[in-house]
Amino acid sequence: MPEMTFTVRWPEGAPVGYYSPSLVVHDFLTAGTQYTVGDFVHRSVTALDHATERVRAKFGFACTSARATAEQIRFAASAFPADALVEIVALEPPLPEKAPS
Repeated sequence: MPEMTFTVRWPEGAPVGYYSPSLVVHDFLTAGTQYTVGDFVHRSVTALDHATERVRAKFGFACTSARATAEQIRFAASAFPADALVEIVALEPPLPEKAPS
């Protein structure tokens, strides 16, 4: 199962990298996009919930790292108003390019 990191810039300017055990984060966040803190928390925690369920389906147990990442995001977000902006700096690795059809 491919792992990934996503780097965000919180409203005060600090970039922080987060871990996901699955590329599913690409389905919820887009590099170069800004989301409100509230929307970012919702999107990222939902993505991490999907990621941990993918781990559970494959290995028979949930991913504690994904759950820890979700808690780190919730904690960091609590320092900002819900309508402040978070920028998605990078999603690594990027999704592979689709072959032309």
